[in-house]
Amino acid sequence: MEKVILIRYGEIHLKGLNRPYFERALLRNIKKALKDIPNVKVIRAQGRFYVEDYADEAAVIQALTRVFGIVSISPAYKFEKDFEALVKHSKAMIEGLLAGTQNDVLTFKVESRRADKRFPMDSMEISRELGARLLQAFPRLKVDVHHPEAVLNVEMREFCYLYHQSIPCAGGMPVGTNGKAVLLLSGGIDSPAAGWMIAKRGVELTAVHYHSFPYTSDRSKEKVIDLARILAGYNGSLRLHVVPFTRIQQELYEKCPDEQLTVLMRRFMMKIAEEIARKEGAAALITGESIGQVASQTLAGLVVTNDAVSMPIFQPLIGFDKIDIMNLAQSIGTYETSILPYEDCCTVFTPKHPTTHPRLDRIIKSEALVNGEELIREALENTEVIEL
Repeated sequence: MEKVILIRYGEIHLKGLNRPYFERALLRNIKKALKDIPNVKVIRAQGRFYVEDYADEAAVIQALTRVFGIVSISPAYKFEKDFEALVKHSKAMIEGLLAGTQNDVLTFKVESRRADKRFPMDSMEISRELGARLLQAFPRLKVDVHHPEAVLNVEMREFCYLYHQSIPCAGGMPVGTNGKAVLLLSGGIDSPAAGWMIAKRGVELTAVHYHSFPYTSDRSKEKVIDLARILAGYNGSLRLHVVPFTRIQQELYEKCPDEQLTVLMRRFMMKIAEEIARKEGAAALITGESIGQVASQTLAGLVVTNDAVSMPIFQPLIGFDKIDIMNLAQSIGTYETSILPYEDCCTVFTPKHPTTHPRLDRIIKSEALVNGEELIREALENTEVIEL
């Protein structure tokens, strides 16, 4: 008998003739996620992946729960397809479950799946006979087929697999199977959550952050690097472009109407991100806007901001309430970092009374007051690239 981790995937099953492509991508991402764990072996067999030869089970589980494309995992015992061996290992599993409960009675059921039709007992027979043997051996057991406290799962495949846990994972599609996009990553709560949502659909992320030194500190930059590192745990890796933004903000502040500053700054952010996206081979931009959340995120403001680029813009949080975004950020592990009290460039040069209904013609007229091409070129030439 050996311990393995059984990996299940979901939507990939629906991909028909393209299914092998998605399976290969998922296998590649699993191996990438486990690369720092020594002696791990990943095997594909009969519509499942298995992780074997690991010493640190907790580390393997933590890594796998962040791999998009995996629906759930189960730590399992693997042994030869022999019913008496199944009874023996099931008894050991039940003993552990009984030791972990204070209840006088533990309710359970057995669920079996016979993928190998050569095994002499069918699924119903396996469940019925194994359940009877366990009831006979443990007086504290009671069958409950509707709401059991414990479920023993048996799978008869090329080997017999026995487990009682099913740990939910990120789901979605394997990263890299749906192209690449550039995430505009601030230090706030919203943008990391937006990036996570798009990455979950198989899109590989590259990130852009705008840093306004000396108005924003190195601590604020490190905060964004930490957020990018968390996203890299889901994305497999992440390239972060840190763009110096101070000169652009100063030029806009000195030459443009105060109430337009926020919209003008965001238009320059979009233009720079689009240039980086083209160099990276990315097909879209990702932002964390939610309609009406702040002054620049009115419908009129979003229309004017998005007009700055021709590339598609994904805004997966557009209809979310703030509490929904906060809950998502907490679930993916970015929230505690996002709320650290370090300023970002969006809080620099913020107008007292920002326009909530900007007109595109007036915004374009104001943009002409600065040398936009030179400012963008200078920012791109001085961009720092960090590999995570």
